[in-house]
This record gives sequence, structure tokens and C-alpha cells, in this order.
Amino acid sequence: MITKMKKLTFLVFYKEYDEFLGRLHDLGVIHVQQREQGQISNPALAEDVRQLSRCNAALGALEPLLPKDSKDLDVPKDLDDLPAALDAYDALLADKAATEQTLASLRKEEAMLLPWGDFDPASVRRLAQAGYEMHFFSCATRAYDEEWEAKYHAIVINTDKQKTYFVTVTPPGAVPDVDAELCHLPDARLSFLQECIASEEQRLASFDERLASFAQSHVPALLAARRALDDRIDFARVRLTGEPVAADKLILLQGWAPAKSIDAIRASLDESGQFYEVDDPTADDEIPIQLSNNRFARLFEPLTKLYMLPQYSELDLTLFFAPFFMLFFGLCLGDIGYGLLMIVALPIFTKLFKLINPDFSKWLVVLFGASTMLCGLLSGSFFGFSLYNLDIPFVQKMKEFLFVDNSTMFTVSLGIGVVQILFGMVLKAVNLTIQLGIKHALSTIGWFLLLVTIGVAVLTKTPFSNPVVIALLCLAAVGILFFQSPGKNIFMNVGLALWDAYNMATGLLGDVLSYVRLFALGLSGGILANVFNNMAVGMSPKTPVIGFLVTALIFCVGHALNIFMNILGAVVHPMRLTFVEFFKNAGYTGGGEEYKPFGVVKS
Repeated sequence: MITKMKKLTFLVFYKEYDEFLGRLHDLGVIHVQQREQGQISNPALAEDVRQLSRCNAALGALEPLLPKDSKDLDVPKDLDDLPAALDAYDALLADKAATEQTLASLRKEEAMLLPWGDFDPASVRRLAQAGYEMHFFSCATRAYDEEWEAKYHAIVINTDKQKTYFVTVTPPGAVPDVDAELCHLPDARLSFLQECIASEEQRLASFDERLASFAQSHVPALLAARRALDDRIDFARVRLTGEPVAADKLILLQGWAPAKSIDAIRASLDESGQFYEVDDPTADDEIPIQLSNNRFARLFEPLTKLYMLPQYSELDLTLFFAPFFMLFFGLCLGDIGYGLLMIVALPIFTKLFKLINPDFSKWLVVLFGASTMLCGLLSGSFFGFSLYNLDIPFVQKMKEFLFVDNSTMFTVSLGIGVVQILFGMVLKAVNLTIQLGIKHALSTIGWFLLLVTIGVAVLTKTPFSNPVVIALLCLAAVGILFFQSPGKNIFMNVGLALWDAYNMATGLLGDVLSYVRLFALGLSGGILANVFNNMAVGMSPKTPVIGFLVTALIFCVGHALNIFMNILGAVVHPMRLTFVEFFKNAGYTGGGEEYKPFGVVKS
């Protein structure tokens, strides 16, 4: 559900503006409508934004290096030392980059010298002083010509299947005419380069320790500074949002607050004698959105925010898609053992789910695990093994009541799709009634009535000549044909109805068929689990201890891969069904701005 908002308008004397903003900041419940004009050209704000970006980049790299219990130290929110700390971090990274570049250059020179061995370049220079020049060549092994040895005093230094490396000794200025590549070698000994490489590698290895030490001493301060900097930027942006009026003597500021907080705001502002007005929002206002759901639906709010927040005038669909999403996840994973493992190893799976969305909570993982176990009872799969093959009376009794074969599961998946799409159409009708009035919802009601009537008639084998069926179909046709766009002429409504009928006929079938993925993912996951079980047994040696270890290894690795792949699919595909099929048929518009009260320090 969406929290009811009130619009607040403030008129402040310019000399009291900063003091007034401090009072709003302390209240921490007013969302101020910010304007971009003037923010970009403000040098102080631009510098703070730049420093915040640097701080976030540094913390993103340093925080993983620090134990969790070291991050919550009580550090003053002092921004004076922030530039120096960030400069030190940048210098450390630059030093590391320079070392990596030097090491890459040394390794390149080492690769050039390796085929020639550890010779002293000074001896080549001494030979040149004595009146002989040495040239270094390489060529394909099959292209080497032994005549070069007599003609140019060629000496083979190294050879392999692909290349031959050789030198020639000739008088000064006489470059040998050979079909080979002239090599320009570094002026250093191979052993010296290898010593330099070892030194640089040791230096590079020390950077991890230096970064960890830097993180230990600076991350708590950087975290505190980031919070203070974030707060200062927010304050500056709100300050620039005020609009000067009355010859710049007064500042006009507008904001939003939850209706439940208005009494506390009135008490604070009345005490200060500040002029303000509280109004209800209008249709033209851009109203911030604060979701207010029960504990169950609140777990699924990150999914709503991942798509987009609703507009203020429409329904929040979080509570309505949450049970479906939980069911979809269970059907996609569909294994009792996998669901049980998610609950038993909750910390591990919570971290895995946070990789998908950092806002997912552990209780959402528990719900997903419970849904996976319950849906797993439909097939009886337990880590790929079928429990219903056990000749145990209790298990066989469960099989009678719960077991669903693949063909039935296919039908169930389509049935779930039909139910959710029809439910979405009901929500769309409710939404239109709330926003525009009942007349604008009659067309959607007509389509719902038409689809339900036809579906019930087919399932119950009721003839379409039945008077009740005819009456319902006629009633649905009236809504569809004449209330497609209330207020327009009848021909426009009929034309729009025909176009809507075409879209409904082509789109509805595709929407329903999309729910087959629930059956397909559950089936593929079960097949893979069974394959890994067969591999674990079939590839096991007959030696008892080694055989057990090999079986356990294949079993654990195989199911770990299967769980990871299927969890990803069990989140992504239900999201697709929710955001596309359900939201579309529910008429979800979205695009709301999140409620962010001025003065609330961001974590």
C-alpha cells in the first residue's frame, strides 16, 4: 500500500533560511522537491559530489578487505582529512599500477631473452670493438639454411620444433642477407632481468598487505566521512532548491510528508512561528512514494523497487503479486531437499540471494525455501531421488493426495497463468475505478466477464445457448463495445474495442503460454538432479573408501551447480512473469519517485 502524503509549502525570510533548513533536517520526515537548476553551477556542491564519488570508489575496494567488526568504530564525522586520505589511496593505487606496468615490461624482455640464454651484452660490445658485429636472428626451423654457417659464420643458439635462433658474426656494416627475422634484444643479462622480476613480484605481492593495512586504519573514518558528506550534499541541494520571491527577501520551498507525521511537524513549526501551509495533493503534483505494507509483503518490496515504484494514484501491487511470486519460485526449483537445504544453510543462501539483489532479506529466503519444499511434494523429488518410490505406507498415502505427473503439471502451470492474468484484470478494474471512475473500468470488467463466462461454460460443458451464458456475454459485450473510451462517440468506442479485441486475442494466448516456463524449469532441474545422481553412482570406483569419496564429491558438486543455476532461474523467470504478464494485465503504470526525507542519514 502507498502512504498518504500531504503537501507542505514554506515561506521563509532569507536571513532565517539556513536556520529553518536545520529545523527541517532535524525533523527528518519532509521530502523536499529538489530542482536541478543552480546545482550544477555551484562549485562547492560540485566539489563535494566529486569527493563523494572518490570516497565511494575507495570504500567499494577497501570494505571487502576489512573484518565486519572493524567497520562500526565510533569515528568523528570530520571531512577535513578526507582529501588527504583519498589522495593517499590514489597514490597507493598509482604505485601498484606502475609496479604492474614495470613488471609487464620486464617479463616481455625476459621472454625475448629466454631463447638466447644468459649471455653478457658487454661481450657483444667488446666483439664489435675488435672489428666484428654480431646479429641475432630467428626463423622457422625448416627454413634454416646451413650454408649461412659458412657464408656468415652462423651459430645456432637454440632450436625447437617451430623456430631456430642463431647469431651471425660479420665485418662491420655487413648485414647478412638471410631469410630470417632480425631480433633486437634488451641490453641486459637474462639473470639480471629475472632478479628484477622477482623483486617487482615481491613488491606487487606486498600491495595486498598494504591495502589491508590502509583499510584497517582508514575505512571507519571514510565511512563516517561519507555519511557526513552525503548529508552535506543533501543539505546543499535542498538549500539551492528554494525559490527567491518578493525581491529575493523570501524563499519559497515545497515538500511532502506522510499524513501521519503532520501533527508532529505542526508542533515543531508552530513553536518557531514559521509560515507554512498544508494541502492535499492534486493530480498534477509529483508525489513521492512511500510503500507501507505488512510484514509479509514488505519482504517483496525490493522486487517492486527493482521494476519501478507505482504512481501515487494507482494501487501498489506488492501485496498482490507476493503470494504468486513465492509459488512461482517453488515450482521452478521444486525439490524438497533443495528447499530444506535453503533453510538449514540460511546464512549461505542469504548471501547468494543478496548477490541477486542486496535488499533481499533472510526471511524472504526462508519463504522461498518453504515454498520449494511444498512444491517439491508435488513431484516427490528429494535431491533428484523420488520419495514416492519408497514402499512406506505414509509416503504412499502422501503420493495419493499430492503427486502430480508432468502432463498435469503442464496444465497446472497454464491454469496458474490464467488465474493470475484474470486477477490482474480485476486489479486493473479497481485501479481505473479509483483513478477515473467506474465508467472507465467497465471495458475491463467486460473482458473479465467474457473470459470467465467462456471458461466456466467450457469447463462445465454448459452450452452457449444457455440463457444465463447469453445474458452474461451480452453484458460483457456492452462494456467492451461502448465503454472502451467513455466520453467519445459510439463509433470511436466500437473501433477501439475491435482493436482491443485483436490485441487481446493475440496477446492473451502468448501471456498464458509464458507460464509454461514454470513447468519447464521445474522439469529441467529435476532431470539434471537425477543425472548427477546417476553420475555419482555410475562413475564411482569399486574400492569402498575411494568409491564413497568420489560419489560424495560428484553428488555435492553436481547438486551445488544445479541449485545455483536453478535459483537464478527461479528468481529471474518469476520476475519476468510478474513484470510483464501480470503488471501489463493489471494496467500497472509505475514511474513514482521514492520518498526520501531530508535529514535521514543514508547508510
